[in-house]
Formats: sequence, C-alpha cells, structure tokens
Amino acid sequence: MDELTKKSYRLRRIVIEAVYRASSGHIGGDLSVVDILNVLYNRVMNVSPEKAKDPNRDRFILSKAHCADCLYAVLGEKGYFDLNEYLNTFEKFGSRFIGHTNTAIEGVEMNGGSLGHGLAVGVGMALAAKMDGKSYRTYVVLGDGEMAEGSNYEAMMAAAHYELDNLCATVDLNGLQISGPTKDVMNSAPLGEKFKAFGWNVIEVADGNDCNQLLAAYEQAKTVKGKPTAVIAHTVKGKGVSFMENNAKWHHGVMTKEQYETAVKELEARYE
Repeated sequence: MDELTKKSYRLRRIVIEAVYRASSGHIGGDLSVVDILNVLYNRVMNVSPEKAKDPNRDRFILSKAHCADCLYAVLGEKGYFDLNEYLNTFEKFGSRFIGHTNTAIEGVEMNGGSLGHGLAVGVGMALAAKMDGKSYRTYVVLGDGEMAEGSNYEAMMAAAHYELDNLCATVDLNGLQISGPTKDVMNSAPLGEKFKAFGWNVIEVADGNDCNQLLAAYEQAKTVKGKPTAVIAHTVKGKGVSFMENNAKWHHGVMTKEQYETAVKELEARYE
C-alpha cells in the first residue's frame, strides 16, 4: 500500500509537468482524482496494454473527461504508450493528447467532453456484458459538479432497473467546480442518498485520497449482487500541492515558473 501511495505522488508529478509544459489543463481535478485512478488501474481492474482488445477486459470511463491529463499519466505509466509523447505534446497543435479523453489514445474507451454522458455509456457497457454472458466489470468516474446533469439520473434509474451489479460508479466529490463551490452553483447533496433512492448500493469513502480506503471500497463493491454500486469519494481538489488545495482557481489554472517549482518541490518531498 505504501508503494501505491507513492505512485500517486509520482503520477501527480507527471501531471504537474505536463500541464506546466502545455500551459493548459484541469490541474485541480486531476490532483483530486489521481488516487481513484491509481487504485482502479493498479489494483482493481482487469486491464493492461496486452489486454487492450480483449473482449473480457474491464471497461473504464472517465466521465469527467476534462481530467484527461490524469488519465493519460496513469495509462502512460502502465505502458499503454510512451509517456514522453504525452509530456512533450499534450495540448500542442496536432497532438493526439488533447484536453479531453479521446479514443485515439490507447486504453481510452470513450471520447469525452460534454459532462453527464459517461454513466449512461457505462450502463450500456454493463448491460451488454450481462446480455453477452461476459464477466467484465465497468467502472465510471464522475465529478460532483457533473452530478447537476439530468442524464446521470436517467442512467442511475436504468442501472438499478437492470440490476447491473457489474457496474461501479465513483463520484470524485471535491466540492468545487469552475464557478466555485458545488453547493452554491447547483447543490446535489446528499449524493449518497440520491443513489440509494434510485436503488444503488452506496459506499461512502471518508478520505477519497486514501488508497487503502478506496481499495477496501472497490473490493466490497465486487461482492454486491443484484444492484450497481456507487462509491462516494470525499476528495480534496488540488490534493498534494498546498496552494492549490481547496481552491477553485485551480480548476483550470496556469502555473507561473515559481508556482511550478513550489509544486514540484512539495510533491517530490512527499514522494520521498
């Protein structure tokens, strides 16, 4: 588990590097969701570059697709592509590493951009597995600001109706979005109670940046039968960089050289 936590800080360092070089990216949400993606890709899901076309691989959708920066770091670290291509070309003209998830990148299952679509697509993937008698599981990660989108609630209703116990959704609940606190922009709380009302099993993770708590939640989700599971992960936007934490400015902020150097110093200290 110490190694997994250490990897989270290496992934944060990669994201900081890519975003600084590009002068573009959604750094706050990247840093809050790192641990979720790290645990899923490196401990929970049946995925690997060798299984990229395997029909029995687990499926993953980053519905908060503007945090593609983080997903690219995770996929590159796992060997889906040369990590240097991502670091050197992210958000550059002509690059395939654009600011939202796209299937030109190995390991990405769905083009993303407009919020509120990922869970509905995940329902379709999970339902297809049931219909085809496949054993793969589908994982979807959403942002809490994204939960204002009505399409999510149609997907929640359908997932429970079809008893999709092979579907696990995670809400990266960091409390902030580009316009400010989510509770002020469009309050969707209490999200756990909403999922329960739609017929889901719900697991609340008090510290969604704790790899151990996340792993326990995902292992528990695999044992649930007859209904989908929602993991409500309470995270910190900008986690790991002191001046970014819980600061809505860093939803889409651009670092100065001094801020970049401070962020690198802090993350490398935590990594060591």
